[in-house]
Amino acid sequence: MNWKIMLVAFAGIGVALPAAAEEREFRLGLITPPVHVWNQEVAALNETLQEVSDGRFSIVAFPSGQLGNEATMLQQLQTGALDMAWLTTAEITTRVPDMAALHAPFLVDNIADAATVLRSEPAREILDVLPRATGTVGVCYAMTGMRQLMTRQPVSVASDLGGMRFRITPAPAIRSFFEMFDAAPAPMPLTQVYDALANGQIDAIDMDFESIINFRYHEHAPNMMVTNHHMFGMVALVSARVWADISEEDRTLISSAIQLHCDRTIDRFVDEEEGKLDRLRADSGISITDNVGPEFFGDIVERWDSTWAEQTPYVARLRDLVAEF
Repeated sequence: MNWKIMLVAFAGIGVALPAAAEEREFRLGLITPPVHVWNQEVAALNETLQEVSDGRFSIVAFPSGQLGNEATMLQQLQTGALDMAWLTTAEITTRVPDMAALHAPFLVDNIADAATVLRSEPAREILDVLPRATGTVGVCYAMTGMRQLMTRQPVSVASDLGGMRFRITPAPAIRSFFEMFDAAPAPMPLTQVYDALANGQIDAIDMDFESIINFRYHEHAPNMMVTNHHMFGMVALVSARVWADISEEDRTLISSAIQLHCDRTIDRFVDEEEGKLDRLRADSGISITDNVGPEFFGDIVERWDSTWAEQTPYVARLRDLVAEF
């Protein structure tokens, strides 16, 4: 029996609901465009949720930051103006320092291990503090691909990165990584990155294969180093105010459906990562340097860990976890 059939069975057997049960359309915000895997899985989540709730529940998605940036959507979740959102773990680090551990540089060196970390007990524990710290309920994690470096100019040694204006996701843990090799972090919305590369406003980016392909960043930053320097997670969030108004039975139904599509998102990225790199290799306009590991950056891992271990014990816990893989 597949997961969708199991959820339908659960809805029919485990949740006996009155005929007049409330119908609800949940508004869900994302910063990613409709072609992105996250958005595809949100569309599939809508179908699953309608099916397992006998049409009582549905989702309308607002992609590409239509409701604002992630910080704005987090505020909307806190007030209940927005029901759900799929936000990056990077955004949550501004409120939950423990989540910064998921952005430890070179925590893992491949996407399969990143998936294992996101499904681990220590990662799940971090979600427990979200209601108090953010006014949201963290149902589950998903991910994008591993982060790679792309630059307008070729890079031979780490010192070549010094002074480059790097577009980054605005999170303290990520900013400190780039500052440690003397880059100039430049936070900006995803929708502005292509034009910023085109006009020279920024010199480089760190990005996953999925977004590189979707947005064609390599047209203006044709030098890619395959670093896998950061795993990049997502948290499926529900407004705590909204969650409080939902029955326990429906919470179980909804969270099970969301978990299904978080898992599918993770599995898709793991399964498709190598194929996306092959697509980029086939583009003659890209120069790719493979296997750029932590040694390229000197002692940056030790320096980052020393700084962030003072703010969260999860840096050490996740390093210990990965050491057992």
